Amino acid sequence: MKDFIRIRGISKYFGDFAAVDDVSLDIAKGELFSILGGSGCGKTTLLRILAGFELPTKGTVEIDGVDVTNQPPYQRPVNMMFQSYAIFPHMSVAKNVAYGLQKEGVARTDIEKRVDQALDLVQLRDFAKRKPDQLSGGQRQRVALARAIIKRPKVLLLDEPLAALDKKLRERTQFELMNIQDELGITFVVVTHDQEEAMTLSTRIAVMEQGRFLQIGTPLEIYEYPRNRFVADFIGTINTFDGTVQQIDENTLVIDSEEAGTTITALGRHDVVVGQKVCVAVRPEKIFVGKDEPDNSEDTRVRGVVHDLGYLGNLSLYRIKLVNDNIVLVSSQNRRRSASRFLEWEDEVWISWRPRSVAVLLE
Repeated sequence: MKDFIRIRGISKYFGDFAAVDDVSLDIAKGELFSILGGSGCGKTTLLRILAGFELPTKGTVEIDGVDVTNQPPYQRPVNMMFQSYAIFPHMSVAKNVAYGLQKEGVARTDIEKRVDQALDLVQLRDFAKRKPDQLSGGQRQRVALARAIIKRPKVLLLDEPLAALDKKLRERTQFELMNIQDELGITFVVVTHDQEEAMTLSTRIAVMEQGRFLQIGTPLEIYEYPRNRFVADFIGTINTFDGTVQQIDENTLVIDSEEAGTTITALGRHDVVVGQKVCVAVRPEKIFVGKDEPDNSEDTRVRGVVHDLGYLGNLSLYRIKLVNDNIVLVSSQNRRRSASRFLEWEDEVWISWRPRSVAVLLE
């Protein structure tokens, strides 16, 4: 895919503080791209630079082959949906959506037609005459979305678009947003701190921390193949063990780890040498737990005791205390319907995981 948005060497300083620190990024036309990071990491500042509300200290921004670095917001082929939605409380839904077109002097008949199309797209045609205070949070979010897309921007920027919604509504709205983006073909750039939201929505994700991108990739790449400890820990839940490389074969590492209480085998090629300190990471869902010792000799296996447990309906979570008192988090799918638990507190268990489930982190 051809690069549609090109960010090159963008930095933004506030005094001596670098809110955005020399970042570069390419986004293809029609992507739903997420910038993911915690509070204060620089993601919203970068979004505001894309929108034209902030000028970068250095670097350039191109959209569809045009350098827009110094263009004001109203000259850019961009619209922005704010976290607060910024809906006018005294206007009806239809008038809120039409506002931008009215300011541009679009003919009344065209406005009515485009408002109807936008409200159909977000499934709010029957709510056109209502005021914002007569709508649910999810409906207000869709009004803001309709108002943002009615001007047919080439790029839609969304700042924490689902943050104000409850969990179930947020999950449902994620799929609605994906369907709308797919139907329109507009390039979406989403800023969020919610890792689940980014994983669900995005074609690709950039993980940001202290003004820099730590990793850019698909949700699968970010989750399964994190490049460093921060990304591994920020995306989902993970167990980490420090260790030392003991042996290297062509496609296998053997790592001695006091924290895990055993040696750990990992598959894959890694740029390491014998004796090097590394961090080993294993996701909770990749770990097997049971009362019997595993049969597979290639698996890493450790004994422990159920220190704590939680039942979440579809999942059971176990905190397993190893002999060295370290805690390992294990999640197990509840595939069978049962009124009794598979494991109880203080049960002695074995945990194990396969070599291909291990991520080796060098930073």
